Amino acid sequence: MLGDVETRSVSPVFVGRADELAVLTDALARAAGQEPQAMLVGGEAGVGKTRLTEEFVHEAARRGAVVAVGGCVEIGAEGLPFAPFSTALRTLHRLLPGELAAAAAGQEDELARILPELGDTPRGPHDEESTARLFELTARMLERLAADRTVVLVLEDLHWADTSTRHLLSYLFRTLASGRLVIVATYRADDVHRRHPLRPLLAELDRLRTVQRIELPRFNRAEVRRQLAGILASQPDEDFVDSVFERSDGNAFFVEELAACQRSGCRAGLTESLRDLLLVRVEVLPEAAQRVVRIVAEGGSTVEYPLLRAVAGLGEDELIEALRAAVGANILLATPDGDGYRFRHSLVREAVSDDLLPGERARVNRRYAEAMEADDWLIRAEERVIRLASYWYCANDAAKALPAVLAASVAARRRHAYSEQLNLLERALDLWESAPQEVREALRPVDYTEVYPPCGCDPATTPLGRLDLLAEATVAARFGGERERALKLTKTALRLLEEDQDPLRAAWFWTERSRLVSSLARGDGWEELAKAQELVKGLPPSQVHAEVLVRAAGWGMLHNPGPGNLEAAERAAAYARMLGAEEIELNARITVGCLLTDAGDAERGLAEMLVVRERAAELGLVMLAGRAHINLTSQLESMGRSREAVELAEQGVELVEKSRLLDTEAWLSGNMAESLYSLGRWDEAAEAARRGLSVGQSAAPRGSASARLSYLALARGELTEAGARLTAAHAHFGTHDSQPQHRIPLYRLAVGIAAGEGRIADVRAEITDAIAYGFPLGHHRYAWPLLLAAASAEADARGLPVADAGRAAALEVLRGAARALATPVPVWAAHAEFFRAELLRAEDRDTAADWAGVERAVRPLERPYLLARARHRLAEALLASGGDRAGAASLLGEAYATAERLGSRRLREDLALLAQRARLPLTGADAPAPPAPAPDPVEALGLTSRERDVLSLVAAGRSNRQIAEELFISPKTASVHVSNILAKLGVAGRGEAAALAHRLRLFGPLTPAGTAPPGV
Repeated sequence: MLGDVETRSVSPVFVGRADELAVLTDALARAAGQEPQAMLVGGEAGVGKTRLTEEFVHEAARRGAVVAVGGCVEIGAEGLPFAPFSTALRTLHRLLPGELAAAAAGQEDELARILPELGDTPRGPHDEESTARLFELTARMLERLAADRTVVLVLEDLHWADTSTRHLLSYLFRTLASGRLVIVATYRADDVHRRHPLRPLLAELDRLRTVQRIELPRFNRAEVRRQLAGILASQPDEDFVDSVFERSDGNAFFVEELAACQRSGCRAGLTESLRDLLLVRVEVLPEAAQRVVRIVAEGGSTVEYPLLRAVAGLGEDELIEALRAAVGANILLATPDGDGYRFRHSLVREAVSDDLLPGERARVNRRYAEAMEADDWLIRAEERVIRLASYWYCANDAAKALPAVLAASVAARRRHAYSEQLNLLERALDLWESAPQEVREALRPVDYTEVYPPCGCDPATTPLGRLDLLAEATVAARFGGERERALKLTKTALRLLEEDQDPLRAAWFWTERSRLVSSLARGDGWEELAKAQELVKGLPPSQVHAEVLVRAAGWGMLHNPGPGNLEAAERAAAYARMLGAEEIELNARITVGCLLTDAGDAERGLAEMLVVRERAAELGLVMLAGRAHINLTSQLESMGRSREAVELAEQGVELVEKSRLLDTEAWLSGNMAESLYSLGRWDEAAEAARRGLSVGQSAAPRGSASARLSYLALARGELTEAGARLTAAHAHFGTHDSQPQHRIPLYRLAVGIAAGEGRIADVRAEITDAIAYGFPLGHHRYAWPLLLAAASAEADARGLPVADAGRAAALEVLRGAARALATPVPVWAAHAEFFRAELLRAEDRDTAADWAGVERAVRPLERPYLLARARHRLAEALLASGGDRAGAASLLGEAYATAERLGSRRLREDLALLAQRARLPLTGADAPAPPAPAPDPVEALGLTSRERDVLSLVAAGRSNRQIAEELFISPKTASVHVSNILAKLGVAGRGEAAALAHRLRLFGPLTPAGTAPPGV
């Protein structure tokens, strides 16, 4: 390697960029306060991005920060997965070996996919959450590493970044929450054309307030003059400054090149194109140095010295002299680790590479590939297979390139770099027909593919086929989040299968297509599954057949519940057992357990799922164990065993958190939130729901979490928030794949919000749609709360003019829907009792005895909110009938304490108003207080006498014009009064104001027809 070599043309003076450098150094100060910083530095090629980051790096190091730099590698379309992160983390591993080991403790195997020095990369597992798990672990490792020291990561040349690097950078920018960490990424702005893959990422990051973007402009004439003075070590001639400024247009790199050309006497270059100018600087080198420069240009962003020595074919002394000339001319630079060489600027490398003849380029790439095949130790092991594939591909040798590209795809898969795996597999498909037949026949599926299950053929003699590659590419696209590409690949495969007539393989692709159609919200996936089922009929037993049966049973459970699904699931489990496909069998048995509980055989169903959970954990099938936890917690909640559900959900979260199964964790968090809500632990429920929304990667678990937050907001009287969360849930769930377990709860929320806003017509429309949609077997758990919410809304609206018409028909519709619902456990029997009493209240026929029965049914259930509502109604009925005032006071006090603890504003207001009118204390008394004058509730709301009159007319359904006519004021004045009333009441519209006035009985005597919060 070279010692110190004098170089020329780089200015020793840092020109301009003071503002940009200040922004970067300010980020260091903010990071010191445990606030991670994300910076993007963009500008055209040669404008000075590298020089700016070098100055920043020096300043960061001076301030005691630990700095690591990594560059993206341009070695072809597939890229090198995680290249800049691997390089930067390797630096951190060298500088902070003990600290990084501690930060990665327990997850070394997984993190080795990005930093191979941590250990061997495991073969699996591979699924749609694999990449997200890896990203989450990387983020947590960086946060721990930067907990007590400032760490600066500089990622250069993002315009060359592979897809996995872009996705990881986006994830870090979005999720890093703590630590003294600064991430700076640079990119070449002029390369980011409309279809460049970096463009969507830049648009996404622009929307993040946490990301600062710095765009470097070109130098003005004064800055060019200062740069030239630094390079020449003297004041330049003004004519020369004018010439250089005009020629370079203020581009810092071209200023340097023009200055270097002037110093070396190649002034003729000033009349040529700038690209030719760069080549002139190469052409004045000795012949051997020119040859070495051309070889380095085709080797990639950096070429290791041992590899260069093997490819150049020069004696070591001759090679050193050639390198010394190239480095001295400031064309090549030694890499910071002293292990290889790179061009001082990528523009020079691109100019030299573009100047190679086609045959010359292929020959150089072949020599690189042959050298690497002859010696495994020339470059790092983790880079070898991917770079070898690139060299053989650029050498135009399909026979060598095809197996090399396939081997690289396997390496990319092992690093969870599924996008790169997909690109490599698509390259292999392009090479397929060009490769000699004998090469293709020598390839084996077992060496390069793993997604299509064994088909009973001999793996030692069965050659790899095009359909194997299409299957592998389909799953790689799905795992990489590129479902549209996956869908196109399945279409291509199925078109080929029309000729090949392989029904088993076709069934596999239709099953994949079903999954993709559903996830893309293009349908529910049943049409595709039905085709797969038809294809496997009559075929010999196989894993594909078993998988089709299991997926069909699972689809039926979620979309079309009924008794036939249990038989299908049991048949699928038996089929998989016969094949010895235990993972498929266990998956089927979870479905069997769910269907058993839905059918009423709860204990048997729970026992089945518990056995599967234990066996899956024993086999290390964490995702399957997580699915068992999800369904167990859901079924326990359905049975009213909420406390057990919470405990099991906590165990499940702990299990899957270690493996970073983010969607599984999100589902479990949503289930936990539902059970915590039931138990009255609402703050914990909100925290669990927000966690589910945060970690969920797919739409469905995020939709579930949004729905849970909507329930909480509705119960607390926050109608605007409840509506926003409901809208978000609808957006997440979509419209094409309607599952009853998602759809019915959203109806329930819509009914509650409409009731709270006084929109009784919308309540009736929603419940009519819900009943028409239907309540399938096992979904009584969602239907009873929905019907109760609608019945409560009807009872609350009794007396409103707008609600009178159609009430009898609406109540009859509700009674008819309830007759078909099961009450298999006490919690749903109590809901049925509550529902019956609310219907009687809506007809003004309820009695204290009815509500006493409801209170007795709810009391043992550990449902504090439901119990507080029942006690409110019982107290109201007792007072209306002139009954036990002491008992009513006790009930009101207990219910009020619950409402206060839960933060249910609306229930608290109702209870306070009832106690106020009955002149009963809510706290601090064992007996009713003596009668006292009741304060005016309208005055308590802060309304003036005129606003009282206006509100009474709003409650009666009058328009502004009608109000103006009755009160002899102008419509505009009436409108102003209405606006003031809405603000004082804290409501969003006239309907909600009317509902509040009616609910608080502001303009009528106390009757049994009090109110409750919207049913939830």
